[in-house]
Amino acid sequence: MAALAKRSEDFPRWYQDIITHAELAEGGPARGTIVIRPYGYGIWEQIQRQLDERIKETGHENAYFPLFIPLSFLEKEAEHVEGFSPELAVVTHGGGKELGEPLVVRPTSETVINYMFSKWIQSHRDLPVLVNQWANVVRWELRPRLFLRTTEFLWQEGHTAHATSDEAREEALRMLGVYREFIRSRLAISAITGEKTPKERFAGADKTYTLEGLMQDGKALQMGTSHELGQNFARAFDIVYTAEDGSRHHVWQTSWGVSTRLIGAVIMAHGDDFGLRLPPAIAPVQVVVVPLASEDPRPTEVAHQIAHSLMDRGIRVKVDTELHQSFGWRSVAWEIKGVPVRVEVGPRDLASSSVMLVRRDKREKLRAPLDRLEDTVETLLREAQDALFKESDKFRKEKTYIPNSFNNFLEAIQENPGFYVMPICGERRCEDRLADEASASVRCIDSPELSEAGYDNKIAGILNQRRGCCLLCGDEAAYTAVVAKAY
Repeated sequence: MAALAKRSEDFPRWYQDIITHAELAEGGPARGTIVIRPYGYGIWEQIQRQLDERIKETGHENAYFPLFIPLSFLEKEAEHVEGFSPELAVVTHGGGKELGEPLVVRPTSETVINYMFSKWIQSHRDLPVLVNQWANVVRWELRPRLFLRTTEFLWQEGHTAHATSDEAREEALRMLGVYREFIRSRLAISAITGEKTPKERFAGADKTYTLEGLMQDGKALQMGTSHELGQNFARAFDIVYTAEDGSRHHVWQTSWGVSTRLIGAVIMAHGDDFGLRLPPAIAPVQVVVVPLASEDPRPTEVAHQIAHSLMDRGIRVKVDTELHQSFGWRSVAWEIKGVPVRVEVGPRDLASSSVMLVRRDKREKLRAPLDRLEDTVETLLREAQDALFKESDKFRKEKTYIPNSFNNFLEAIQENPGFYVMPICGERRCEDRLADEASASVRCIDSPELSEAGYDNKIAGILNQRRGCCLLCGDEAAYTAVVAKAY
């Protein structure tokens, strides 16, 4: 088995090596497309199932909407079509004939869903409308990268309609909170939340809220977004309801989503030089039982017995039956795949009524008695999940900096990428300067997680020293920004 590149030497190649050797995905025959292999799709299935439960618990119902959208639908909301036009895939011919109207292959579903909302919503009794769909979307990416940016990818997108702006804002923030809890508790990534600047917000939205994770190379990754759409699409598609007093009003709306990009986040946030380290909560295989090849049939027999006893506890288990491969090869293969716990069963182990356990996140070995194995494995899975989050949280806090000048920031971010917290004026020219001079962007503003990390007092000190000045231009600061290089 080929060796992985080292993260410290070539992070992009290391990322690609893990995807390849862990058999997660590979490129499709059309440029920018992705083939998600069974093991990679197993991770997505866990994400999808567990997030879907949370979405339904908040009152949303799943639906499905068309892949093809009339181009005129996108043109109804000017900012929306302008924002997506460079990424659109457009169908002009079908059935051997030129179409009367071009069809856009779904880049996102606001327009077609709002067309349907205009049919479904007539009265205040019809509100709120809370729907979600699991689907694929197509965006013509210039620089595709597996899981992070591909021409076609999988996601969920929620769409809602409400009677008031307060209800819509509450919905957008509630779903941001659902994402935050899920990413932190299940993916074990210490993502931060905040609002996007006007430059970075979703095309057609009044406000965009984001979750930003910090990857091990110090770059930020946008892991999910939630949008207050205001009444922009409601006006474009004439979505009007009659209130109790007989007056007529446009609805207020939200949309929100996460995608298979989360798999890329897990790789880059948790992987090490030996492969994946999957959080047990989303691992398609939480425990692999590896019997040693032997003339004695007992290791294989006991391996299957162990698997059944663990499955009775609700643990996802696989028995490695590839006995024709060397034990070392098999161990490395499962280590690359990031299975949280490995159970090794050999004749000597059975002679002492024990097995060897290997905890993947720490690469630690532990001998455990067979009669208490289920309890021991459950404990290891809980500890591994908690340890991965604590490691991510510690990394994020250690890699969050507060520069005291723009020159200090420019020098520091090149040497030491991470989250840089600074006062900023909010003008487009300063955001453009970040991109031009630092290849960085404002990831979010006014993140509440900064308070959790104790940065607020430090930031207040800088603001007071500089009298609330933008770090770039010296004008009055509008907010506190988290700036980073990003994927």
